[in-house]
Amino acid sequence: MQSPPVQRALISTSDKSGLSQFARGLVDAGISIYSTGGTRRHLEREGLTVHDVAEYTGFPEMMDGRVKTLHPKIFAGILCRQDREDDQEALATHAIKSFELVVVNLYPFEDTIRQPDTSREEAIEQIDIGGPSLVRAAAKNQRFVTIATDPEQYSSILDEINQRGCTSLELRQDLAAAAFRSTANYDRAIADYFSSGGEADDFTPEIDLKLSREAVLRYGENPHQPAAVYRQLGTHGPSLVGAHQLNGKELSYNNLLDLDSALGIVRLIEGPAVAVIKHNNPCGAATAADLAVAARRALDGDPVSAFGSVLGLNRTVDAATAEVLATPGQFIEAIVAPDFEAEAVEILTTKPKWKNNVRLMVVGALDTRPSRLHFRSLEGGMLVQHGDVDNDPENDWNVVTTASPTTEIWNDLRFGWSIVRHVKSNAIALCQEGALCGVGAGQMSRVDAVDIAIQKAGDRAAGSILSSDAFFPFPDSILKAAEAGIAAVIQPGGSRKDDEVIAACNECNLPMILTGRRHFKH
Repeated sequence: MQSPPVQRALISTSDKSGLSQFARGLVDAGISIYSTGGTRRHLEREGLTVHDVAEYTGFPEMMDGRVKTLHPKIFAGILCRQDREDDQEALATHAIKSFELVVVNLYPFEDTIRQPDTSREEAIEQIDIGGPSLVRAAAKNQRFVTIATDPEQYSSILDEINQRGCTSLELRQDLAAAAFRSTANYDRAIADYFSSGGEADDFTPEIDLKLSREAVLRYGENPHQPAAVYRQLGTHGPSLVGAHQLNGKELSYNNLLDLDSALGIVRLIEGPAVAVIKHNNPCGAATAADLAVAARRALDGDPVSAFGSVLGLNRTVDAATAEVLATPGQFIEAIVAPDFEAEAVEILTTKPKWKNNVRLMVVGALDTRPSRLHFRSLEGGMLVQHGDVDNDPENDWNVVTTASPTTEIWNDLRFGWSIVRHVKSNAIALCQEGALCGVGAGQMSRVDAVDIAIQKAGDRAAGSILSSDAFFPFPDSILKAAEAGIAAVIQPGGSRKDDEVIAACNECNLPMILTGRRHFKH
């Protein structure tokens, strides 16, 4: 059948993003708008003519807004089948108007329960009743009614209305599917909350991962592996998923993994910082008072490995920093930062060999609270854990040796401890003066990781600090560190042979700190 013209829209939204512009477009297209409470007042303040739902139904809003749209004149107008004479007769008999467009998004239940001090009563008040009912009714009657549940859908709806006076059946069916997903996810969040006794429990009996496909990637880790990237719905804060790309080719699967690792490093460092990532391991990192200085020192950490790397920065990239990154002979695959100055973009995109190849990603201001839960797939299941994303409390750190670190060495110990958790285990990181100078990554033997880190650092090993993501099972690593001129060691402790390791440090006059917290990364 022919799609019905859109004559009336029912609008009731919690999220007002883009609503005024959308509603104005509907009015310009000759569509009458009916609305409730706060949404109606919002649109009227924008100068739009809006019909009050309470006046139309003859029934006032009551119980602090708990009852607004739950009325036969609303639901019959949404559910009527426009190709059925008996439905049309029922509308006429009861003076009911049909609604061809319903625009609804739901109370922010999940945002509310994420707040640490939310009471059970406050959570209950954010359970939407009328909203899901409207959404389901409109989605059920998708042959005749268009349902919008997300501001991102507004433009496609308005485009079709402006072109043809109605929406296509294909669009209505797609929007109906999205609507049913939204109510299913909403109900799942409520069920999870109450299943956990009214607490925002991370490990409920069932976890409903709400993912929306952001893009199909060229391929996965290797060209023969198809891949896509999905946005996890309900998450907030800076993320590569949905970040604004200023330049370059589309991101690959491996680019995204590496850029995410780079962000993970720099977001927890207070001062200006730069991280250089290759194959998901840091091969350079530095912090300094000046971002350009940090960039130079990070790239110098392992210049050979830095070729073809990705970079993360925790400050807006300025022209001076861009000049450092664009050093002749250097090649960078992608850069992620809170923002880029216009001059920096010009420098990075006009370098002869780079041109439009370097990918520049803007994620906005970096908060220090990334996603709480991390997921890892297994065959037939999923591992879920809290992410290793918080700085360790220094009150738990103990100097366990006769010698104590100097103030300068303490600063390097803090920096090294923030870096080593991002290196694949077994992991060793050598740092000096706020810069990473040697990494031993992904070794089955910890002493081998020490050997590699020292070899990578070369002459810079002398005077550096050594950080280890887990305990030393034997004193052999300490003896190698002392021989290389390492100035101090930081590690979690916990080995049955801690006493032997401490004794080896004392024999070599090597300060050592035990943090009490391991940082494996697999």
